[in-house]
Amino acid sequence: MSAGNAKHRRFLTAALVILFVLLGLFAVFPIVTLIVASFKPAQEMMRYGLNLRLDPELVSLKNYTYLFSDQSLYLTWYKNSLVITAIFTVLCLLFSSMVGYALAVYRFRFRNALFALVLVTMMIPLEIIILPLYKLSISLKLINNMWGVILPFMVAPLPIFFFRQYAGGLPKDFLDAARVDGCTEFGMFFRIMVPLMAPAFSSMFILQSLFSWNNFLWPLIVLRTNEQLTIPIGLATLLTPYGNNFDMLISGAVLAIVPILIVFLFFQKYFIEGMTAGGIKG
Repeated sequence: MSAGNAKHRRFLTAALVILFVLLGLFAVFPIVTLIVASFKPAQEMMRYGLNLRLDPELVSLKNYTYLFSDQSLYLTWYKNSLVITAIFTVLCLLFSSMVGYALAVYRFRFRNALFALVLVTMMIPLEIIILPLYKLSISLKLINNMWGVILPFMVAPLPIFFFRQYAGGLPKDFLDAARVDGCTEFGMFFRIMVPLMAPAFSSMFILQSLFSWNNFLWPLIVLRTNEQLTIPIGLATLLTPYGNNFDMLISGAVLAIVPILIVFLFFQKYFIEGMTAGGIKG
């Protein structure tokens, strides 16, 4: 390699590093600003807006202590979101992976038609099916409880598509050997395919838990009482025509980031592998 090419490569590397550092700072800046604002009184934000200005005389934990006081329902909302997200994510991954695995491995009539129907479902916005879904939820008595939030989206088209693509790229020799040894179909799925699809499960765990934790529109329609609300809806109720509780809103939003951040840090090692390996055929 000539000295000119080496110099050009070093320049491109340095430019890319600077670019990604700037993009990282751009992505982190809103979060840092939110954290700083959570330690200041709401009057400061109304006066100066969201900024990194931090006066030591105004810094306090008052906003956070109010979240855990008896006057606040924040802990109830937090618990509701955690329970709904945990149950939804586990059930969604379980059933969606089964459907995706079946569409990838088994040969049966109308298999391609069913997969095409899954793709069509991915293209339909939620707003189009809200009314019939709401009427169905009323008929099944799912209004104002967590199952009304979980059940309608428990088998989702995106995870089905993803698991189908991932399972289709795995070698089938393991399944043939398991059948010869007398393993049942469920045994093959749970003992062989689930461990092989671990990166796919990690990727979908992040995406589906993020979807459930941030879900706003459908829980807003289904949930009625304050004790049943989730974090996004509960925080939204703090903004009213009669007054805005920015103290609780900002500190509550900061704490709402924590569970998803933990999930991502825990599964990030497998995230990229799971998102890319589905396109590789075995």
